[in-house]
Amino acid sequence: MRLRNIPGAESALREYPTFVDNPVSFKGRWNERFGNNNPIHVEIGCGKGRFINTLAERHPDVNFIAVELKAEVVLRAVQRTEYREIPNLAFVQFNAAVLTDLFADQELSRLYLNFSDPWPKTRHAKRRLTYASFLQTYRQVLKSDGEIHMKTDNEKLFEFSLNQFALERFQMHNITFDLHQSKLAEDNVMTEYEQRFSSRGQRIYRVEAHCSFS
Repeated sequence: MRLRNIPGAESALREYPTFVDNPVSFKGRWNERFGNNNPIHVEIGCGKGRFINTLAERHPDVNFIAVELKAEVVLRAVQRTEYREIPNLAFVQFNAAVLTDLFADQELSRLYLNFSDPWPKTRHAKRRLTYASFLQTYRQVLKSDGEIHMKTDNEKLFEFSLNQFALERFQMHNITFDLHQSKLAEDNVMTEYEQRFSSRGQRIYRVEAHCSFS
């Protein structure tokens, strides 16, 4: 997401109860932050927050955390909460490349990767969020039965990701090359990007990758 710089975005974030300042202090004890032992699901890159907010409303028995690098993007997302206390939702400004600084081993049950930057040039492959090094990090913070749900409109990134999941021994399920024409569409929660892309007739690709330690 490309956004103009918003002066004071970082300080403005602290006004919202869903924003967590100094999130590394909760590493290994995020359930204390939420006050329960419910599963923790994390979205890496939250856009304007439609997806994660909708999930939090639909599933009060799950704790949701949105991880986003840019303060301006997080601010747009938390503004959807309208200063409300949402007990099962948290936003953090953090670099997903060092996710192990934010979460302890096997602390998470699910990760969402929605319309991540495809980094189309071959020399930038290591920056893709489904590159092997990222997947190894995800496996570390995911529980043994944890999973990654990925959606993208980029066919080449999707094919690359399927290969990376296979190489890193993730078990793949519910693979679709046209999400909105599949049986999975009924329960699908769309992001802002997804709604825009699908309205233009673009295909949406989706896969669930489950951890495997065999």
